Amino acid sequence: MKVTLHHHTPLLVCSNAIRTCWQSFDKSDHGGEKDRDLIDRVGNKFKHASTLEHLVYTFYIEGISRALLQELARHRMASLSVKSTRYTLKELKKEETFNIFDKERASKYLVMTEVEKVDEMSIKALENLRIVLNEGVSNDKAKYCLPESYKTELTWTANARSLQNFIGLRSDKSALWEIRDLANMLYHTLPEDHQYLFKDFLK
Repeated sequence: MKVTLHHHTPLLVCSNAIRTCWQSFDKSDHGGEKDRDLIDRVGNKFKHASTLEHLVYTFYIEGISRALLQELARHRMASLSVKSTRYTLKELKKEETFNIFDKERASKYLVMTEVEKVDEMSIKALENLRIVLNEGVSNDKAKYCLPESYKTELTWTANARSLQNFIGLRSDKSALWEIRDLANMLYHTLPEDHQYLFKDFLK
């Protein structure tokens, strides 16, 4: 899995939004320590979390399973644009036959669980999908053979309030192991001067 931060809103945008409420722009230090403290105090300590929605982050996430993608879809206050199976299954069509010993080659397409039987069955499903594609079945129908472990990638955008919720829920030990890894990676990919808003949510 790989996470890249493509865009983030400067802290000054959020502090200015907060200062709009009582017109205290003259007290701003242009995104410095005073503004950082203001954001934390109002957004976190005073629980006016709607002010944190002015901070927006866009990540590029690579190498996650479709199982994790399904979990991401439950976080509705976020936007995602996902690699299309309709247009990209042709890359699998060109591969040689897969067998259960081809774990390294199959891991280009599959997230491995380190549970031997599960990974073997995933590789068999991958080979079944490859066969179906090479028999001329359209991608729209062939994709119904996709195993949950099949890799995908996406652009994911969330505001700070939603990201706090995500990190709090998904870094917990009870969360799916793969999404727990993602939650930690998202946190560590954030700019250092933004991480203080999320550190108390990281489990």
